[in-house]
Amino acid sequence: ENGPRLLVVAEQAKIFSHRGGNVTLPCKFYHEHSSAAASSGTHKIRVKWTKLTYDYLKEVDVFVAMGHHRKSYGGYQGRVSLRESSENDASLVITNIRLEDYGRYKCEVIEGLEDDTAVVTLNLEGVVFPYSPRLGRYNLNFHEAQRACAEQDSVMASFDQLYDAWRSGLDWCNAGWLSDGSVQYPITKPREPCGGRNTVPGVRNYGFWDKDKSRYDVFCFTSNFNGRFYYLIHPTKLTYDEAVQACLKDGSQIAKVGQIFAAWKLLGYDRCDAGWLADGSVRYPISRPRKRCSPSEAAVRFVGFPDKKHKLYGVYCFRAYN
Repeated sequence: ENGPRLLVVAEQAKIFSHRGGNVTLPCKFYHEHSSAAASSGTHKIRVKWTKLTYDYLKEVDVFVAMGHHRKSYGGYQGRVSLRESSENDASLVITNIRLEDYGRYKCEVIEGLEDDTAVVTLNLEGVVFPYSPRLGRYNLNFHEAQRACAEQDSVMASFDQLYDAWRSGLDWCNAGWLSDGSVQYPITKPREPCGGRNTVPGVRNYGFWDKDKSRYDVFCFTSNFNGRFYYLIHPTKLTYDEAVQACLKDGSQIAKVGQIFAAWKLLGYDRCDAGWLADGSVRYPISRPRKRCSPSEAAVRFVGFPDKKHKLYGVYCFRAYN
């Protein structure tokens, strides 16, 4: 009761951004008895930012500041700092946002024996897409699923991201891993054998499974990219190897599955030509449904994993901007 009581406040509980952007996670601290606030100089104030994980017992260190001492951790090094627009501002600035920055952050301010915390969620705009490899459905354990998303320029989706995608109309009948280790799938039109005929729409939860032994598909999440996604105009149809070479010759790389989904969802990319992608699949993005080109819905259409020696397709390329 004697002396200032410390209060930590985040003016906004949710902040929205996208990959490659910069963001400020708000956090300010106050003393309840402002008359006694002058005495706060006797203790050094320590500000600590951590990222909360699905396992609430674990936290990932992001940034610590005390006096002139500053330390950032892991993948955040060189990308995080305090805004310090006023004496009581502990807001965290994150630059060049990565897909894995998505999530909940805790701002903790410690002064002497007192401390308080506030939590801010960083949401990224982007797109969730289901993924299974050439081997077919239900072939990935959790760790392989994680790798598969990374190889397609994405990360494993969180439950919140899948839930948002379901609310936006994602309907998918195959169960997939999520980043918290659960296995789920989104159904907007319940039917046999997808969620059951007389049931309500929703995200169906299979629960938590053995990350090494259990095998499912995966839901991946990607966001804006810094580059150009395009269909390569080429005089002939290509085999897979020719497609890879054609993109390289054009100063690009063969595009990844995450890039075609991001171009389709975030840029409205629309093309009725089936083209090779880096994983050996063939797809095409339709944002304006029409006859012969996904007549009923806007979607990235999946042709399959054809024999790589068939010269039946064009190619989608991606050129990154430095």
